[in-house]
Amino acid sequence: MRRNTVAKLYLICGKICSGKSYYARQLQKEIQAISLSCDELMLSLFPEGLGEKHDAFSKIARDYLMKKALEAVQAGCNVILDWGFWWADNRKAVSDQARAAGCDFEWHYVDVSDERWEKNILERNEKILRGETKDYFLDEGLKQKCLSLFDVPKREEMDRWIVKD
Repeated sequence: MRRNTVAKLYLICGKICSGKSYYARQLQKEIQAISLSCDELMLSLFPEGLGEKHDAFSKIARDYLMKKALEAVQAGCNVILDWGFWWADNRKAVSDQARAAGCDFEWHYVDVSDERWEKNILERNEKILRGETKDYFLDEGLKQKCLSLFDVPKREEMDRWIVKD
């Protein structure tokens, strides 16, 4: 049975450890959607990491998930893409791609205070060390690399601005 409502692509933007995945899980329940996470896919395929090849394989994974997300939206299913969208030019390219595919989309930015962010990092790293979760351990080097790569979006880029304190 085809849904009567128009499906939508929900794009979750935010820096690493901001609470994007937590937010995506909440949104997923609210709107009845499938959620696609690049990190989840990468960690499932390459649990030991890829070192220098990580970024190249991550791009391949994002391109594949984007293709599948657009197919799902066109088939009538809401889709959440949970992978940060760190770069302004990437956000524009994804918006252009969704428009070209005729898909309705919505940008959500998970904004986190510096204090909350540091707490999230500590909690995540502790869970990883206890073996409770499979995720990227955020040491100081990776933290600084991620910060240097992240373009904070402009308010007008986002449809929803979610503040996490």
